[in-house]
Amino acid sequence: MTIFQQRQQWLQDEMRKRGWSGFLVTHNVDIYYYCGSMQTGYLFIPTEGEAIYLVRRSLVRAEEEAAAAVEALGSWKTLGERLRARCAGADAAAGNPLRIATELDVLPVQLYMRLQTALPGAVWEDGSLLVREQRMIKSPDEVAAIRAAARVVDDALEAVIPHIREGMAEFELMALIEHQLRLRGHQGLMRMRAYNSELITGMVATGASAAVPTYFDGPAGGTGLHPSSPQSSGRALIQRGDPILVDIGCTIDGYLIDQTRTVVIGDLDLELQRAYDVAEEVLRATEARLQPGTIAEHLYLLALDQVQEAGLSAHFMGYGADQVKFLGHGIGLEIDELPVLAKGFKYPLEPGMVIAIEPKFTFPGRGVVGIEDTYLITEDGYEKLTVSRAGIRRL
Repeated sequence: MTIFQQRQQWLQDEMRKRGWSGFLVTHNVDIYYYCGSMQTGYLFIPTEGEAIYLVRRSLVRAEEEAAAAVEALGSWKTLGERLRARCAGADAAAGNPLRIATELDVLPVQLYMRLQTALPGAVWEDGSLLVREQRMIKSPDEVAAIRAAARVVDDALEAVIPHIREGMAEFELMALIEHQLRLRGHQGLMRMRAYNSELITGMVATGASAAVPTYFDGPAGGTGLHPSSPQSSGRALIQRGDPILVDIGCTIDGYLIDQTRTVVIGDLDLELQRAYDVAEEVLRATEARLQPGTIAEHLYLLALDQVQEAGLSAHFMGYGADQVKFLGHGIGLEIDELPVLAKGFKYPLEPGMVIAIEPKFTFPGRGVVGIEDTYLITEDGYEKLTVSRAGIRRL
């Protein structure tokens, strides 16, 4: 049995507990997670029996890749009949309404309405949280891909740092980093689940421009090159003494690493240096509590206490109305996975979770400093997957 079939089986077990008839997987990343292919179409996993991958294109690729029966999507007029035929449970046989789950957190309304028309009388359930919770726990192969991505990020960063110079534009530095990442196998995109959120390689910005707020749900914004892309690297020039925030990721075999390092030509001023030191202290204190059973929310609340004691609460994870309310986030096929280290997230840490932790401090008009590492929760603690050396990189 492949890892994809094991995932399907787990989902079927959970569906039986809930009395669901099947799960229609529509989100590309989730389709890949459950069957190993990402061709255009829909994966239907009935509560009993074999999954079916209904593909618009490419059928040939899907047949080569998918751990599921593959059929052409065909006409929407017959879709409902074909899905109903796969639901062999007592409800289907008795003519009771089918209960079909799907990922309502990302499903377009127009598609939802088409599905309602195709399956009249079906009851639609929101299965998105169930999928996201299953994906929290990574398999050894998933962790291996994240480890590989961490090595690529480190190699790329080391190749680029000697080329950083005064007067270099942010976007030029980002281009050098992206070039080195791509040469080493980075897939060129980092997926996010959040609606209307986009990310390519991360956020590289210097001085005041790094502290410019934006729509992106993170502690550092960046101006971007244009209001149509209002985040990350812009045209600001690197100056001596300004912090350069290098918050970058990499995708290998679909899986992401996320890390941040602070770089400076010369030295930071004393206030920024102290804030960076507190960021490292927060990270070390959080590491000390990374073990199975620790509640995700508690790590965030402890960080808030530590930052308040240091007198830096106003600058922690953003500034003013643009502060974000988390310390870290799960990572895997997407950069914004569960669990989130934030208030209200009661998940106990479990072996197999992979979490990026990113204490940062934002100073409007001056810059952003901080650090981010990615960790695997193990049976007796944690393994740091990030391999780039810590500390401010002074040039």
